[in-house]
Amino acid sequence: MAAATISIEQDQFCCSVCLEVLRDPVTIPCGHSYCLDCIEDYWNRTKQKGQYSCPQCRQVFNPRPLLSRNTVLGEVLEKFQRTGFQAAAQHLAKPADVKCSVCTRRKGKAVKSCLACSESYCVAHLRVHEERFHGKTHKLIPAVDQLREKLCPQHDKSLRLYCLTDQQCVCSQCVKESHKGHDTVSVGDERATQQKKLQETSMKSVQKLKDTEKELRYVVRYIKHSTQAAVEESERVFSKLIRSIEKQSCEVKELIRVQERAAVSQAEELLEKIQRETAELRRADAELEKLSRNGDHVHFLQKCKSLHLPTKTVEMPNTDALQYLMYKTMRGALADLKDSLAETLEREFNRISDKVISLKETSNQSTSEKTKAKDIDIPYNSEPKTRADFLQYYNDITLDPNTANPYLSFSDGRRAVTTRLEPQPYPDHPSRFTSWAQVLCRAGMAGRCYWEVEWAGNGGVSIGVCYKNMSRSGGGSDCKLGHNSKSWSLDCTYSVCSFQHNKESVTIAAPCCSRIGVYLDFRGGTLSFYNVSDSMVLLHKVKTTFTQPVYPGFWVGLSSTLRVCSL
Repeated sequence: MAAATISIEQDQFCCSVCLEVLRDPVTIPCGHSYCLDCIEDYWNRTKQKGQYSCPQCRQVFNPRPLLSRNTVLGEVLEKFQRTGFQAAAQHLAKPADVKCSVCTRRKGKAVKSCLACSESYCVAHLRVHEERFHGKTHKLIPAVDQLREKLCPQHDKSLRLYCLTDQQCVCSQCVKESHKGHDTVSVGDERATQQKKLQETSMKSVQKLKDTEKELRYVVRYIKHSTQAAVEESERVFSKLIRSIEKQSCEVKELIRVQERAAVSQAEELLEKIQRETAELRRADAELEKLSRNGDHVHFLQKCKSLHLPTKTVEMPNTDALQYLMYKTMRGALADLKDSLAETLEREFNRISDKVISLKETSNQSTSEKTKAKDIDIPYNSEPKTRADFLQYYNDITLDPNTANPYLSFSDGRRAVTTRLEPQPYPDHPSRFTSWAQVLCRAGMAGRCYWEVEWAGNGGVSIGVCYKNMSRSGGGSDCKLGHNSKSWSLDCTYSVCSFQHNKESVTIAAPCCSRIGVYLDFRGGTLSFYNVSDSMVLLHKVKTTFTQPVYPGFWVGLSSTLRVCSL
């Protein structure tokens, strides 16, 4: 009973505004007590035309009462705190605790729950409960929330068993009646089983989410790399197109200048003729003037016949025809060229846009492994088998002269290279290989790509791929295809064939034929080399993870020749 008395007295010493123990207590005219700061803040917030009320009884005061500290109540609080009030406060329920069902206002922490009363009790009220029901059967259990949910609604008994047949919690009486003969276990055992299943499911879900996140991050990198490769290729093509147009523009200008020089030369010749005849006419005019002053008529008649006065007019060039040729005809031809070029560009741009849109639609069809490309009947997770399958991914690669070592000589429209004894007069370029007889292709590869090359010569060749940032200057392994972490290569000679990557070599039993096919699956992380003949014979396949677009590259031995195949 002492503990219960403390709890009641504790409520009496609480401020009804902040619900905490009174601090600097003051008593207003109606008799209720509050913390000094609490009642002042409360009255400062109301501002009801000078009227101030009690937060509990609502009695109105006008004017505002003067507040003075209640000395007696303050001393009682100090004495009460010294005698154990703080210890009693430790029994108050925290947010995570089960609260006493009997406590009013500030709830105490429940320590037991009664199945018969369907209530939970703090230490003080538990003693009252035991005194009231002493000798009667009241089952006490550790304190739980929502006690009624733990009882059988039909028999008011504790749900201690779990029916596996009906998948529900039951009491001992249910097992004898409606669940008779059913397979049952204790709720503890079933909870352990279900908890284990949920934990396993959670772990699988977490792992699946991690795998999905990893795949999505890879897809993002793949999209960026593929887009960058496409942008670089488009820049290369349009730059070449612009250079071609600029070249044609210069040729047209030169053609016009040639016509101009011919016409001006003709006009200048006529002008010189006119000037000569003008000078001759002036001499004849001077002699005629001299004869005119002589009064001898016979002399005049004898001399005038020898005077030469030109009467033939000079035929003027047809400037109208020239203007028509140089302006109207040329203007019309250029206008036709502009219209034709604009029509061609629009048609081709629409075709390219349709291709891009079709790729987007294809990528949106499905994210599963069974997705098929719109124009390809090969599942994404399978590799091509026949040469016809490979050719669906064919890329017409072109060599980049800016990367070629000076000892490489181009032929066949720059589709073939041969290593010579004498260097070629290539201009300096930061992308050029300075020591190794190597050359790269213009465009980077990302996605599924296939290309073929032919080679010949006793010096052998290396066929591979590399990242764009592979070193170019120097004769070390950092610049040699297949001898660093940024490149992969197949080394071919008539006698031996091997695969190289990062200074590691794998000898291949089958000899290399003169035509080699290279298949790249960027997203799948595979690079494969094939002998190409009537059938595709796999020479070597490497599994890796590509972190950026790769560029086809080749090393060509002395006197050997390598040619990029065009299909």
